[in-house]
Amino acid sequence: MRVQHFSDPACPWAYSARPTHARLRWRFGHQLEWELVVIGLSETAERYEARGYTPSRQVASQRVFRDRFGMPFALRLKPRMAGTARACRAIIAVRERDPARVDAALRALQLMQFTTDHLLDEDAHLRDALAGVPGIDADAAVARIDDADVVARYESDKARARSAEGTSIQAQNRHSTSDGPVRYTAPSLVFARNGASVVAGGFQPFEAYDLALAHLAPDLERRPAPQDAASALAAFPDGLTTAEVASLLRPNDLVDADRAAAEAELLALVAAGEATREPVGQDAIWRVATP
Repeated sequence: MRVQHFSDPACPWAYSARPTHARLRWRFGHQLEWELVVIGLSETAERYEARGYTPSRQVASQRVFRDRFGMPFALRLKPRMAGTARACRAIIAVRERDPARVDAALRALQLMQFTTDHLLDEDAHLRDALAGVPGIDADAAVARIDDADVVARYESDKARARSAEGTSIQAQNRHSTSDGPVRYTAPSLVFARNGASVVAGGFQPFEAYDLALAHLAPDLERRPAPQDAASALAAFPDGLTTAEVASLLRPNDLVDADRAAAEAELLALVAAGEATREPVGQDAIWRVATP
Protein backbone atom coordinates (compact mmCIF):
# COMPACT_ATOMS: atom_id res chain seq x y z
CA MET A 1 0.00 0.00 0.00
CA ARG A 2 1.53 3.32 -1.10
CA VAL A 3 0.85 6.43 0.96
CA GLN A 4 1.56 9.84 -0.54
CA HIS A 5 1.88 12.32 2.30
CA PHE A 6 1.53 15.99 1.32
CA SER A 7 2.97 18.24 4.01
CA ASP A 8 4.97 21.33 4.89
CA PRO A 9 6.96 22.10 8.06
CA ALA A 10 5.09 25.39 8.64
CA CYS A 11 1.61 23.87 8.82
CA PRO A 12 0.24 23.54 12.38
CA TRP A 13 -2.44 21.14 11.16
CA ALA A 14 0.20 18.77 9.80
CA TYR A 15 2.21 19.03 13.01
CA SER A 16 -0.90 18.39 15.12
CA ALA A 17 -1.71 15.31 13.04
CA ARG A 18 1.46 13.55 14.16
CA PRO A 19 -0.32 11.61 16.96
CA THR A 20 -2.80 10.24 14.42
CA HIS A 21 -0.05 9.40 11.95
CA ALA A 22 1.95 7.66 14.69
CA ARG A 23 -1.08 5.46 15.36
CA LEU A 24 -1.37 4.73 11.63
CA ARG A 25 2.31 3.78 11.44
CA TRP A 26 1.99 1.55 14.50
CA ARG A 27 -1.14 -0.26 13.31
CA PHE A 28 0.08 -1.06 9.80
CA GLY A 29 3.86 -0.83 10.12
CA HIS A 30 5.91 -1.75 7.06
CA GLN A 31 2.81 -2.67 5.07
CA LEU A 32 2.56 1.03 4.23
CA GLU A 33 5.13 2.57 1.88
CA TRP A 34 5.25 6.27 2.71
CA GLU A 35 6.28 8.97 0.25
CA LEU A 36 6.57 12.54 1.49
CA VAL A 37 5.65 15.26 -1.02
CA VAL A 38 6.48 18.78 0.17
CA ILE A 39 3.92 21.46 -0.59
CA GLY A 40 5.96 24.65 -0.45
CA LEU A 41 3.34 26.76 1.29
CA SER A 42 5.10 30.05 0.63
CA GLU A 43 8.18 30.93 -1.38
CA THR A 44 8.86 34.09 0.62
CA ALA A 45 7.88 35.79 3.86
CA GLU A 46 6.31 38.60 1.83
CA ARG A 47 3.65 36.25 0.48
CA TYR A 48 2.56 35.43 4.03
CA GLU A 49 2.58 39.10 4.98
CA ALA A 50 0.46 40.01 1.95
CA ARG A 51 -2.18 37.60 3.23
CA GLY A 52 -2.22 39.26 6.64
CA TYR A 53 -0.04 36.86 8.60
CA THR A 54 2.12 38.26 11.40
CA PRO A 55 4.25 36.63 14.14
CA SER A 56 1.72 37.66 16.79
CA ARG A 57 -1.16 36.17 14.82
CA GLN A 58 0.91 33.03 14.37
CA VAL A 59 1.46 32.64 18.12
CA ALA A 60 -2.21 33.21 18.91
CA SER A 61 -3.12 30.45 16.47
CA GLN A 62 -0.54 28.08 17.93
CA ARG A 63 -2.09 28.44 21.38
CA VAL A 64 -5.36 27.08 20.00
CA PHE A 65 -3.61 24.12 18.40
CA ARG A 66 -1.65 23.41 21.59
CA ASP A 67 -4.76 23.33 23.76
CA ARG A 68 -6.81 21.30 21.29
CA PHE A 69 -4.34 18.65 20.16
CA GLY A 70 -1.55 18.60 22.76
CA MET A 71 1.56 18.70 20.58
CA PRO A 72 4.45 20.80 21.95
CA PHE A 73 4.24 24.54 21.32
CA ALA A 74 6.52 27.06 22.99
CA LEU A 75 4.55 30.14 21.83
CA ARG A 76 7.81 31.88 20.96
CA LEU A 77 7.32 35.07 18.96
CA LYS A 78 9.28 34.88 15.73
CA PRO A 79 11.32 37.97 14.75
CA ARG A 80 9.49 37.94 11.38
CA MET A 81 7.53 35.71 9.03
CA ALA A 82 9.44 33.22 6.91
CA GLY A 83 8.85 31.37 3.66
CA THR A 84 9.06 27.59 3.59
CA ALA A 85 10.81 26.93 0.28
CA ARG A 86 14.33 26.52 1.68
CA ALA A 87 13.12 24.22 4.46
CA CYS A 88 11.22 22.10 1.94
CA ARG A 89 14.30 21.82 -0.27
CA ALA A 90 16.40 20.77 2.75
CA ILE A 91 13.86 18.00 3.36
CA ILE A 92 14.16 16.94 -0.29
CA ALA A 93 17.95 16.82 0.04
CA VAL A 94 17.53 14.43 2.97
CA ARG A 95 14.96 12.42 1.00
CA GLU A 96 17.36 12.02 -1.93
CA ARG A 97 20.12 10.77 0.33
CA ASP A 98 18.02 8.48 2.55
CA PRO A 99 14.24 8.27 2.05
CA ALA A 100 13.91 6.43 5.37
CA ARG A 101 14.94 9.57 7.26
CA VAL A 102 12.72 12.07 5.47
CA ASP A 103 9.96 12.03 8.09
CA ALA A 104 12.57 12.57 10.80
CA ALA A 105 13.76 15.65 8.87
CA LEU A 106 10.20 16.96 8.57
CA ARG A 107 9.63 16.38 12.28
CA ALA A 108 12.84 18.17 13.26
CA LEU A 109 11.86 21.25 11.25
CA GLN A 110 8.31 21.14 12.63
CA LEU A 111 9.71 21.13 16.17
CA MET A 112 11.96 24.03 15.25
CA GLN A 113 9.03 25.95 13.78
CA PHE A 114 6.67 25.46 16.71
CA THR A 115 8.96 25.34 19.74
CA THR A 116 11.68 27.90 18.95
CA ASP A 117 12.01 31.39 17.50
CA HIS A 118 14.15 30.09 14.62
CA LEU A 119 13.13 30.64 11.02
CA LEU A 120 12.48 28.20 8.19
CA ASP A 121 14.27 30.38 5.64
CA GLU A 122 17.53 30.75 7.60
CA ASP A 123 20.07 28.11 6.56
CA ALA A 124 21.90 28.22 9.91
CA HIS A 125 18.65 27.53 11.73
CA LEU A 126 17.81 24.64 9.40
CA ARG A 127 21.25 23.18 9.96
CA ASP A 128 20.91 23.44 13.74
CA ALA A 129 17.53 21.70 13.69
CA LEU A 130 18.70 18.83 11.49
CA ALA A 131 22.06 18.41 13.22
CA GLY A 132 20.60 16.57 16.17
CA VAL A 133 18.80 13.93 14.12
CA PRO A 134 20.61 10.57 13.87
CA GLY A 135 21.28 9.48 10.33
CA ILE A 136 20.99 12.95 8.80
CA ASP A 137 23.99 14.89 7.53
CA ALA A 138 22.73 18.40 8.28
CA ASP A 139 25.65 20.15 6.59
CA ALA A 140 25.19 18.16 3.39
CA ALA A 141 21.44 18.69 3.32
CA VAL A 142 21.64 22.45 3.77
CA ALA A 143 24.52 22.72 1.31
CA ARG A 144 22.32 21.18 -1.39
CA ILE A 145 19.33 23.49 -0.98
CA ASP A 146 20.19 25.47 -4.11
CA ASP A 147 21.47 22.56 -6.20
CA ALA A 148 19.71 22.34 -9.54
CA ASP A 149 18.49 18.78 -9.03
CA VAL A 150 17.05 19.57 -5.60
CA VAL A 151 15.31 22.68 -6.94
CA ALA A 152 13.89 20.63 -9.83
CA ARG A 153 12.53 17.98 -7.46
CA TYR A 154 11.05 20.71 -5.29
CA GLU A 155 9.24 22.21 -8.28
CA SER A 156 7.99 18.73 -9.17
CA ASP A 157 6.66 18.24 -5.63
CA LYS A 158 4.96 21.64 -5.76
CA ALA A 159 3.27 20.72 -9.03
CA ARG A 160 2.04 17.40 -7.62
CA ALA A 161 0.71 19.20 -4.55
CA ARG A 162 -1.21 21.54 -6.86
CA SER A 163 -2.90 18.82 -8.91
CA ALA A 164 -5.92 18.28 -6.66
CA GLU A 165 -8.54 19.75 -8.96
CA GLY A 166 -11.46 17.38 -9.44
CA THR A 167 -10.46 15.07 -6.59
CA SER A 168 -12.52 14.25 -3.50
CA ILE A 169 -10.53 16.79 -1.51
CA GLN A 170 -12.67 19.48 -3.16
CA ALA A 171 -15.88 17.72 -2.20
CA GLN A 172 -14.84 17.88 1.44
CA ASN A 173 -13.55 21.45 1.06
CA ARG A 174 -10.16 20.34 2.33
CA HIS A 175 -8.30 21.93 -0.57
CA SER A 176 -6.73 25.36 -0.93
CA THR A 177 -6.26 27.85 -3.76
CA SER A 178 -4.04 30.21 -1.79
CA ASP A 179 -1.61 30.57 -4.68
CA GLY A 180 -3.88 29.78 -7.61
CA PRO A 181 -4.16 26.08 -8.50
CA VAL A 182 -6.25 23.68 -6.44
CA ARG A 183 -3.79 22.08 -4.06
CA TYR A 184 -3.67 19.45 -1.40
CA THR A 185 -3.61 20.89 2.10
CA ALA A 186 -1.31 19.47 4.74
CA PRO A 187 -1.36 16.72 5.85
CA SER A 188 -3.29 15.09 3.00
CA LEU A 189 -2.75 11.37 2.52
CA VAL A 190 -3.43 9.49 -0.71
CA PHE A 191 -3.67 5.72 -0.29
CA ALA A 192 -3.10 3.74 -3.49
CA ARG A 193 -3.03 0.05 -4.34
CA ASN A 194 -3.53 -1.93 -7.55
CA GLY A 195 -4.79 1.08 -9.48
CA ALA A 196 -7.33 2.13 -6.83
CA SER A 197 -6.86 5.10 -4.53
CA VAL A 198 -8.54 7.07 -1.76
CA VAL A 199 -7.72 10.69 -0.90
CA ALA A 200 -7.90 11.69 2.75
CA GLY A 201 -7.64 15.44 2.31
CA GLY A 202 -6.10 17.68 4.93
CA PHE A 203 -6.49 17.03 8.64
CA GLN A 204 -8.45 13.83 9.28
CA PRO A 205 -9.24 11.64 12.30
CA PHE A 206 -7.56 8.26 12.51
CA GLU A 207 -10.84 6.51 11.77
CA ALA A 208 -10.96 8.09 8.30
CA TYR A 209 -7.61 6.52 7.44
CA ASP A 210 -8.57 3.16 8.91
CA LEU A 211 -11.83 3.12 6.96
CA ALA A 212 -10.05 3.97 3.71
CA LEU A 213 -7.56 1.16 4.22
CA ALA A 214 -10.29 -1.30 5.19
CA HIS A 215 -11.91 -0.73 1.79
CA LEU A 216 -8.73 -0.63 -0.28
CA ALA A 217 -6.87 -3.45 1.46
CA PRO A 218 -8.95 -5.53 3.88
CA ASP A 219 -6.15 -8.10 3.93
CA LEU A 220 -3.71 -5.80 5.74
CA GLU A 221 -2.75 -6.96 9.21
CA ARG A 222 -3.96 -4.58 11.92
CA ARG A 223 -1.74 -4.58 14.98
CA PRO A 224 -3.52 -3.90 18.29
CA ALA A 225 -2.45 -1.04 20.54
CA PRO A 226 0.84 -1.45 22.40
CA GLN A 227 0.53 -2.96 25.87
CA ASP A 228 2.29 -0.05 27.52
CA ALA A 229 4.21 3.17 26.93
CA ALA A 230 7.55 1.35 27.00
CA SER A 231 6.49 -0.75 24.00
CA ALA A 232 5.39 2.40 22.17
CA LEU A 233 8.73 4.14 22.74
CA ALA A 234 10.67 1.06 21.66
CA ALA A 235 8.96 1.19 18.25
CA PHE A 236 9.86 4.86 17.66
CA PRO A 237 13.58 5.36 18.37
CA ASP A 238 13.41 9.04 17.37
CA GLY A 239 11.10 9.57 20.35
CA LEU A 240 7.48 10.51 20.85
CA THR A 241 5.54 13.36 22.40
CA THR A 242 2.97 12.71 25.11
CA ALA A 243 0.14 13.19 22.62
CA GLU A 244 1.68 10.63 20.28
CA VAL A 245 2.08 8.07 23.05
CA ALA A 246 -1.49 8.68 24.19
CA SER A 247 -2.73 8.14 20.62
CA LEU A 248 -0.88 4.84 20.38
CA LEU A 249 -2.20 3.63 23.74
CA ARG A 250 -5.89 4.01 22.82
CA PRO A 251 -7.12 0.45 23.48
CA ASN A 252 -9.52 0.72 20.56
CA ASP A 253 -10.91 3.33 18.20
CA LEU A 254 -13.94 4.02 20.39
CA VAL A 255 -11.79 5.23 23.30
CA ASP A 256 -10.31 8.73 23.28
CA ALA A 257 -6.62 9.35 23.88
CA ASP A 258 -5.76 10.02 27.54
CA ARG A 259 -2.75 12.34 27.63
CA ALA A 260 -2.71 12.57 31.43
CA ALA A 261 -2.57 8.80 31.85
CA ALA A 262 0.12 8.50 29.17
CA GLU A 263 2.22 11.17 30.85
CA ALA A 264 1.93 9.45 34.23
CA GLU A 265 3.12 6.18 32.70
CA LEU A 266 5.98 7.92 30.92
CA LEU A 267 7.10 9.70 34.09
CA ALA A 268 7.17 6.35 35.87
CA LEU A 269 9.46 5.01 33.13
CA VAL A 270 11.78 7.97 33.61
CA ALA A 271 11.82 7.41 37.37
CA ALA A 272 12.74 3.76 36.78
CA GLY A 273 15.58 4.77 34.44
CA GLU A 274 13.87 3.17 31.45
CA ALA A 275 13.09 6.37 29.51
CA THR A 276 14.35 9.91 29.11
CA ARG A 277 12.41 13.15 28.97
CA GLU A 278 13.59 16.09 26.85
CA PRO A 279 11.50 19.19 27.61
CA VAL A 280 10.03 20.78 24.46
CA GLY A 281 7.49 23.58 24.60
CA GLN A 282 4.86 22.77 27.21
CA ASP A 283 5.57 19.05 26.75
CA ALA A 284 8.51 16.75 26.03
CA ILE A 285 10.08 14.21 23.71
CA TRP A 286 10.24 10.83 25.41
CA ARG A 287 12.76 8.16 24.37
CA VAL A 288 13.92 4.77 25.53
CA ALA A 289 16.88 5.25 27.87
CA THR A 290 20.18 4.03 26.45
CA PRO A 291 22.46 1.95 28.69
